Amino acid sequence: MLVTELIVIFLCLAAGGLLKGATGVGTPVIAVPALAMFFDVKTAVIILLIPNLFTNAWQIWHYRSFLPRRPFLKLFLAGGVIGVAAGTWALAALSAQTLQVGVGVVGLVYIAFRLLHPHWHLGESAGTAIAGPAGVVAGILQGASGISAPVSITYLNAMRLERAVFIPSISTLFLLFVAVQIPALTFAGLLTWKLFLTSALAVVPVLSAMPLGTRLARTLSPAMFDRIILILLAVLAVKLVVDGVL
Repeated sequence: MLVTELIVIFLCLAAGGLLKGATGVGTPVIAVPALAMFFDVKTAVIILLIPNLFTNAWQIWHYRSFLPRRPFLKLFLAGGVIGVAAGTWALAALSAQTLQVGVGVVGLVYIAFRLLHPHWHLGESAGTAIAGPAGVVAGILQGASGISAPVSITYLNAMRLERAVFIPSISTLFLLFVAVQIPALTFAGLLTWKLFLTSALAVVPVLSAMPLGTRLARTLSPAMFDRIILILLAVLAVKLVVDGVL
């Protein structure tokens, strides 16, 4: 691999870390397409496993005092665990294209609704009531396609959580998924020692850029943070629909 290619990969991973530090999500949005230019998508996802493990663990620790103890998060996480197991069945029973298009369309409908009703939010009681099902759907999508963000971001964004609460909440879910994926991929023979070492090296640019993203985000107003999350969700939703249709 050429030095210029390595520099491009490093910068894209760093950009993913910058976004992760600022919003709590977004590393795969930048890093997976960039890595897929040099590897296949499956390899790109595996390379991000260790960075995802470290970045989510770091953000949970950093924002631990803001981690909500309210019932909705426990139900959301429990649903996620159930959903990951059910995702195996969904992967066998449904086509990946059907899942991608369906979730992408739901994400776009939610964005359109939020634009038409900018002050709407999911109340505490309603959010708690659907927390379990939302977690199950996110887990199914994670187990079936490796992408749960369109569902998890939509749910937590609808709760209108402030940034300091949003980040550890979604990081806990992502860490839970990575903890399940690593042994599963190892058992399946997909996570080789070579890919493990490559993934470990990828931690460096991602983690090195996260503190800068955290500092930059301190200047964001709640409204601006909400807009950034909606933009990320829009990018993910459009990508899912396009990939599913083409």
